[in-house]
Amino acid sequence: SGATLCCSVCAEGVRCLGIRSALPAIMDEQALLGLNPNADACYRQRALAYFEQLKESRDGWEVCAQALAKGIYGDDHVKFFCFQVLEHQIKHGSLTGAQQQLIRETLMKWLQLQLMGGQPEKPFIKNKAAQVLALTFVREYLTIWPKFFFDLLSLVGLNPHGLDIYLRTLMAVDAEVVDRDILHSPEETRRNTLIKDHMRESCIPALVESWYQILQTYQRSHSELTCQCLEVVGAYVSWIDLNLIANDRFVNLLLSHMSVEELREEACDCLFEIINKGMDPVDKTKLVESLSQVLQSAGFFNVEQEEDVDFLAKFSRLVNGMGQALVLSWTKLTKSGDVKVATETLQALEAKVPLLLQLLVHEDDDISANIVGFCYDYLHVLKQLPLLTDQQKNNAEAIMLAVMKKLTYDDEYNFENEGEDEAMFVEYRKQLKMLLDRLAQVSPELVLESVRRVFTSTMQGWQTARFMEVEVAIRLFYMLGEALPASHGAHFTGDGSKASALQDMMRTLISSGVSEYRHTSVTLEFFETVVRYDKFFIVEPQHIPSILMAFLDHRGLRHSSPKVRSRVAYLFSRFIKTLHKHMNSYIEDILSRIQDLLELAPPENGFQALLSSDDQLFMFETAGVLIVNGESPADRKQALMRSLLTPLLEAFRLLLNKLTQEGDEDRQTALADCLSHAVGFASRTSKAFSNKQTVKLCGCSEVYLDCLQTFLPALSCPVQRGALRSAVRSFLHRMIICLEEEVLPFIPAASEHMLKDCEPKDLQEFIPLISQITAKFKSQVSPFLQQIFMPLVLAIFEVLSQPAEDNDQTAALEKQMLRRSYFSFIQTIASSGMNEVMANQGAENIERVLFTIIQGAVDFPDPIAQKTCFIILSRLVELWGGKDGLVGFPDFIYKHIVPACFLAPLKTTFDLSDAQTVLMQSWPFWFYLHSGLRSICSLQELCQVLQQPDTKVVKNYMKVFQTNKTFNP
Repeated sequence: SGATLCCSVCAEGVRCLGIRSALPAIMDEQALLGLNPNADACYRQRALAYFEQLKESRDGWEVCAQALAKGIYGDDHVKFFCFQVLEHQIKHGSLTGAQQQLIRETLMKWLQLQLMGGQPEKPFIKNKAAQVLALTFVREYLTIWPKFFFDLLSLVGLNPHGLDIYLRTLMAVDAEVVDRDILHSPEETRRNTLIKDHMRESCIPALVESWYQILQTYQRSHSELTCQCLEVVGAYVSWIDLNLIANDRFVNLLLSHMSVEELREEACDCLFEIINKGMDPVDKTKLVESLSQVLQSAGFFNVEQEEDVDFLAKFSRLVNGMGQALVLSWTKLTKSGDVKVATETLQALEAKVPLLLQLLVHEDDDISANIVGFCYDYLHVLKQLPLLTDQQKNNAEAIMLAVMKKLTYDDEYNFENEGEDEAMFVEYRKQLKMLLDRLAQVSPELVLESVRRVFTSTMQGWQTARFMEVEVAIRLFYMLGEALPASHGAHFTGDGSKASALQDMMRTLISSGVSEYRHTSVTLEFFETVVRYDKFFIVEPQHIPSILMAFLDHRGLRHSSPKVRSRVAYLFSRFIKTLHKHMNSYIEDILSRIQDLLELAPPENGFQALLSSDDQLFMFETAGVLIVNGESPADRKQALMRSLLTPLLEAFRLLLNKLTQEGDEDRQTALADCLSHAVGFASRTSKAFSNKQTVKLCGCSEVYLDCLQTFLPALSCPVQRGALRSAVRSFLHRMIICLEEEVLPFIPAASEHMLKDCEPKDLQEFIPLISQITAKFKSQVSPFLQQIFMPLVLAIFEVLSQPAEDNDQTAALEKQMLRRSYFSFIQTIASSGMNEVMANQGAENIERVLFTIIQGAVDFPDPIAQKTCFIILSRLVELWGGKDGLVGFPDFIYKHIVPACFLAPLKTTFDLSDAQTVLMQSWPFWFYLHSGLRSICSLQELCQVLQQPDTKVVKNYMKVFQTNKTFNP
């Protein structure tokens, strides 16, 4: 009309239009250049800043809306940017009615542009547009835009470009409203339920009709569009009236798609979702049977004639769904007592087993894996039946044969460089193991006899058999251990036929010579099986020498494969632990043979050791078990243990000296690692001892005292302190158990070194050591604890007071764990009855510590620490709250401890949904009621105060309470 256009640059840096006109909106073109992925960093930074400006601006987003509605920009990144700005506004903006109207108009105008037959938008633009449409729908459907889908359908008609956006929008709506994998708040869940209810009443029939028209119109000309539509049907069928979809015209259309190469996989998925819909068991059985008959008539059950493995994988999933649906129907009908229909359902189920078996044995593992669920459920049905028919027994046997066949490796499996395909096969094998376990529950005799037959025949000709045949035969024998479980691995006692069969197979495994087979998979399976059935050697100990040689020679610990050597080191340790009572005749021979495997590999050696340091831990533990559990006299055991550990100690002294003189940081690290390994190895040998008594009986106390004297100087090493301290600390933990009070003279000096220049992690690991000493020795270490208490506490305070970045989660977690360790240490002292440790620290220091406990009980949002603090406070009240207690402590109780009991639950961080908090919340009130303070006020008065909804009332009450001097402690 006569209006003039007013252009000005607003504070947000966006050119705002004084009035809406037909002229295009103007955006910051320089900033838009930064949206290109190849743009320079400065442009990208400017684009990001511009995006934030538009988001924060009240009406800056309108520029983006106009750009989309008018199709001003052709650049995909700019269009995506504009949709992002709109998305943010819809999600987080406070929109007026006029602004909501503008967004609706923008989206519909943009959609109209898509119908004009030009170049279609890129998929990522269409997906973002659909997401924005869906967000608008969720926000406005129940209030101001109930005709959302009708408006979309009337605009796009049967235009393929428009239908593409329409279908993508439906899937985006499903993600926002229906998808159960997306977590929603209770409010969002209620809203989504209302949306679905409203849609069922108003627009679902129209949507279903539109899907039918799309499928029928474009099944030949636009396969991608048809597949999209099938995906939509599959997504929505779970919550709409099934009769709209499960009818002759729709199902016949879907079945016709099963014969179209481009559509058949998506059609399978759609039918699967229809079958998967929850419904009455009788109706479900009818639905499955009608679909089954149609599929069978159309020739889909002839699996052998189908070459398309991708389709067969989808078809297998569909059959799996059909089978599991029938099992569920049978279960419900059986429980309800409807015997007739349950019998009919079981017959329908049995009729699917031949198809199940075809898919289970298919050479493609994906096809086979997709049917495992149905197979497992079918076996569960057989397990519940009182008596199996001959056909059911045959079915079980056929499944057993299929499982044995499919467990076998194929030629393509890469044992040296296992990747994704190999990982998938390992997972698939786990599924097959589940079937074997279930089969054993149905018919243990069948499983035992089947495995025995395959195992025996394979072992007779293993020299000429392929590795996968030998491996699977031993693997099946191994799997029997779990399929036919025995208490504490006692497979060779009890059930005579089972024990006899397993014993026969073990004899065959050992005597056949199969341990010489030159393939890592067979070797590993051999040793795994020997250790699984290690109790066999208690029954037949004559086989121990030959198995020991297998462990010790080129077949085991000296195998050419590092993977085999590593696993055998662990398995050998387990084997020796189980059979240590039968090893007396072989101890010194074994120690002699593994001597070179127990050498500490210096970092400068350059020689690749047979075993890693982790593997060597098992070897040292094994050596310790052999020495300690042998029948030799104590002096011989001491000599053997000294012979085992002396080379470690000599190497340790030499390496520690080198470390103190080494200037290169990488070399320092390597030397420190080697020193840590030496300490770890020595510590691991002590695992054979349960307490000081066993150490003394073996005469090994002096050996470990020598170790302590050798290792402790490492604590004063000026470099690589963290690694060395951690290793020595772990050794001290073990020596407290093994040497008991003999270790005490070493503790003060060790503690002094460990508290110097320590990091949070050092302190956190040191506190459990002191707590262990406190709990074990109690009054014996009271003087030492009194001496170290404040230096330790001050070191903790210093670390906790160090500033950290707000977003540094690692530092925050370290401090939280250190705080917990600190409170745990105080709890240990209080619980051990050594109140003198704290009482003798001086009034100022005691008060400082007590305030940290109050702070931990009230201020820190950490339920674990809070609970510990209240336990400490209740214990201190018992120790110091009486007449003979600490001077001034009763006053502290009334001024600080009792208020803490009520202030803690009033904190906003007090989360009653947290399990630890729920456990903790009873402590304040327990403390109050059991601390002799009931005379302060009547419990009735207290309860009335606590019932007040306003927390200020409680806080004011506590203030009055604190100043009230009329009570008597």
